[in-house]
Amino acid sequence: MIFISFLILCFVVSTDIAFSCQNTDDFVGASSPGDIVIGGLFAVHSEMLHPEEHPIKPVIQNCAGFEIQIFLQTLAMIHAIEVINNSTLLSGVTLGYEIYDTCAEVTKAMASALRFLSKFNSSEDVVEFKCNYSDYIPRIKAVIGASYSEVSMAVSRLLALQLIPQVSPASSAEILSDKIRFPSFFRTIPNDFHQTRAMAHLICESGWNWIGVIATDDDNGRFALDSFGVQAMANNVCIAFKEMLPAYLSDNTFHTKVDRAIEKIVKETRVNVIVVFMRQFHVLKLFKKAVEKNVNKIWIASDNWSAAVKISTIPNIRQLGTIVGFGFKSGDISAFQDFLRNLHEKPTDNNKFLHEYIMLLSICAHLEYHDFQMCISNQSQDDLLQNVENKHHIWRDDFLNANIEPGFIHSTTFAVYAIAQAIKGQCKDRNCKDPSAFTPWELLEELQKVTVIDDGKEIKFDSNGDMSTSYDVLLWKDIDGHMEITTMAEYDPKKGHFIFKDEEKKKEFLDLKKVQSTCSQHCRPGQMKKVTESPHTCCYECVYCPENHYSNETDMDYCYRCNNKTYWAPVNSTTCYRKTIHFLVWTDWFAIFLLLLSAFGVLLVLTISVIFTKNLNTPVVKASGGLTVCYIILFSHFLIFLSTVFFIDEPTKFKCKTRQALFGISFTLCISCILIKSLKILLAFSFDPKLQNFLKRVYKPIPTVVICTGIQVIICTFWLIFKTPFVKQNFSIPRAIILECNEGSVVAFGIMLGYIAALAFICFIFAFKGRKLPENYNEAKFITFGMLIYFIAWIVFIPVYATTFGKYLPAVEIIVVLISNYGILCCTFLPKCYIIIYKQETNTKSAFLKMIYTYSSKSAGSVAVSQVSLDSKSSSSQATISGSCKSEKNSVNGNCHFQMPGQTLIKAKALPENTARTMARKRLSSI
Repeated sequence: MIFISFLILCFVVSTDIAFSCQNTDDFVGASSPGDIVIGGLFAVHSEMLHPEEHPIKPVIQNCAGFEIQIFLQTLAMIHAIEVINNSTLLSGVTLGYEIYDTCAEVTKAMASALRFLSKFNSSEDVVEFKCNYSDYIPRIKAVIGASYSEVSMAVSRLLALQLIPQVSPASSAEILSDKIRFPSFFRTIPNDFHQTRAMAHLICESGWNWIGVIATDDDNGRFALDSFGVQAMANNVCIAFKEMLPAYLSDNTFHTKVDRAIEKIVKETRVNVIVVFMRQFHVLKLFKKAVEKNVNKIWIASDNWSAAVKISTIPNIRQLGTIVGFGFKSGDISAFQDFLRNLHEKPTDNNKFLHEYIMLLSICAHLEYHDFQMCISNQSQDDLLQNVENKHHIWRDDFLNANIEPGFIHSTTFAVYAIAQAIKGQCKDRNCKDPSAFTPWELLEELQKVTVIDDGKEIKFDSNGDMSTSYDVLLWKDIDGHMEITTMAEYDPKKGHFIFKDEEKKKEFLDLKKVQSTCSQHCRPGQMKKVTESPHTCCYECVYCPENHYSNETDMDYCYRCNNKTYWAPVNSTTCYRKTIHFLVWTDWFAIFLLLLSAFGVLLVLTISVIFTKNLNTPVVKASGGLTVCYIILFSHFLIFLSTVFFIDEPTKFKCKTRQALFGISFTLCISCILIKSLKILLAFSFDPKLQNFLKRVYKPIPTVVICTGIQVIICTFWLIFKTPFVKQNFSIPRAIILECNEGSVVAFGIMLGYIAALAFICFIFAFKGRKLPENYNEAKFITFGMLIYFIAWIVFIPVYATTFGKYLPAVEIIVVLISNYGILCCTFLPKCYIIIYKQETNTKSAFLKMIYTYSSKSAGSVAVSQVSLDSKSSSSQATISGSCKSEKNSVNGNCHFQMPGQTLIKAKALPENTARTMARKRLSSI
């Protein structure tokens, strides 16, 4: 097996052509006569020899480096023409051919193109200069080729002079689709745009973004590199380095640049994927050096060498790593394979390529691979001829078949059939046995309309002269010690995606992702890229997504913001979460506690109501204003306790509107009634005539309560109409939405509370003036204390409410409502309930009269003592003394005795007893 592999390698290494160009016929590589002749341009040799560094004479030099793959393309062209001639496609019209070797050089290709332009039947191959070539009949009608885009560009410009159709089976440069610069150029393959896009897709889908590119320094390599650069950028793939190798092997710097490229590959340890746009003989040199340096990477092959058998048979090629390539779509080539098996029966007189192949086969077949290059490099023209004479011709049927690259054979056959179909269209009403029956430019028009059938599908040239055939994605696999080129998938240029034949092939594709080729580590979901100082966007740092942002894919450039305020995300999040809606629910322990307090308050109100109802006719109940006033006050307390229910559970429009209005009006009603009681108590026990007159004028119980409460009703009505409270979503807490009632107008809310505070303050003033009433029945003192509790509670409430947020904000208002309500309720009714229950002996009319009598006697006994002049031995002074009889010990025979320390005793007359009793009855009746 080793011998066979070395034998195969023998034929793909360069050699020197055995024949010099003495005349124009020697210039032709293969030819066959016919009614209509088609030209062919193929780089059968990889380089043209340059004996001198700078040529002195314009002589076409010999070529070296026999290319088996290109030689097979010439055979494919010959075979297709023979099949057409043996068919009825052209109805008796035969096709001939003239195939020339370009040696991968533009100069030699131009020389061949000049002969194509020469006038038909010209004995000296004269190219006539004309202003109009419409009637000019050149030597050939169409050209197939060339093998490389750089050569095709030069030749096409020359052929465009006479609009000779040129159909290339291999030149893929995107620029050749420009019909302005290359009007007569066609090709049976897609242009490089589709190939570079497919490569970029493969790299992107494999998760690679940090790659290297090596290309040939010619038009094709530069155009391919530019096209790939655009596609790579569109797919967020960065090119770490670009290396350009000389287009010609004869370049003195070639090996130096190969060494530099290998050194660069080795140095860039993070680059594990290399894209190669080069000719086969360039790749051969590069890979041999890479094997020596133990380079192991993933290599992305362009269509030029993706199926090259001579490269896949390099010793130790498996050490280079994985090779994935894009090749032109292949078809059924079984007929061509049969043709190759019978090739040794063909004459070699008109096919110098076949003759040279047989010569090389005879000379190098016995050598092993390591001696092969020495054999070729030491062979001169004379040695080659001598060696051939001394060697028996050796033929191997399987060698050429083993080196077939199906994509190129298929595209070459396509090119021949496309031209044949165009000729058929021209020959419908013409005698095409006459070479002057039609001109090349007429054939060009017909070629634009040609449709070729491939695998049951109709394929035609598009407006750019390209055929949009698909690509085969090729994977080089080591099978039993041999590198096999297998088809992993198909790439559809129109749809722009890969098509896998089965799951096993898809698994092979997925296995490629195991290799990392990135400038930076992949950013996980929940992270985003942060660009560093590197000029490449693929080099970055991974940072966590901030709060309320997320990323759900790998290597995201930025984090998405959660769509709206109802969602949140923690730092380093891969998704957004719906915020939890918070409010003071019924089941909350604090809400339950507050509800129990409110329920207890309601129970207390009901209990007091029962107690007062049972003791309706007692002095304590009557002194409290009677049952009606007490019921109104107790009912308002009940409503206040009830209003706390609207502060709990999910806020609604109804709750938001009801709770403040119900509390405000109820509290106002309560304070209004207590205000009336304060006025009544002060009126009953006041001894100041002026104050009594004032109180009598303002003391109107029912109008006062109605007016005071009505004002609050008006305030609340305007508030609910013009700035009504509403349900608000509070987003101040990052992970939650607080449902709360917005008061609508802070001013209206403040006016409501301020109005209650104003009434409470007036009530407090009146109650404070009556704080020294009879001890057991001093209701004014307790009203004063209740108002103080109210003021303290609401003064504390304001800063607490302003600084509190969250679901417990309503609880703050509930607490202050309960404190103020309990304070007033307890201070107003509990002392009376205590007397009713525990001091029943004082809750009688006689006891009450006695208390009033005693208080009235003391109040009426107050006297005003006029100014008294006191003589003093040391000095004269005046003093004004006033007093009253506070106890019986200061009263002697109905007189009150006052004596200032060191001064004269003063006597005052006490009030008669019948007067005190009269005053007591009046007070009792007023109460």
